[in-house]
Amino acid sequence: MKHVFALILLFFVSLPATAQAKCYADYKAKQDSPLRLHYGVAEISGACTVDAATQQLQTRLARAGWTLLNVLSVFDETGLAERKDSAGPHFLRY
Repeated sequence: MKHVFALILLFFVSLPATAQAKCYADYKAKQDSPLRLHYGVAEISGACTVDAATQQLQTRLARAGWTLLNVLSVFDETGLAERKDSAGPHFLRY
């Protein structure tokens, strides 16, 4: 019985560590010839940092012919609604 109780306790103690909030980044990107610029919002996996977002977005955007200019910020779900209109077609696209 003690083992069952210990396993249940371990499960509930580790639960918050496995539940991770979603992370998003807003960024600016460009294409050359002709010059095109866009502002976008993307979901980021792993660490919610500007460095992690930069690494992920450089790869994702390059596949579509875009060059990442900069990551403006990283944020959670509470920042999505206010950025949706500004990002337009690039909202959660990359």
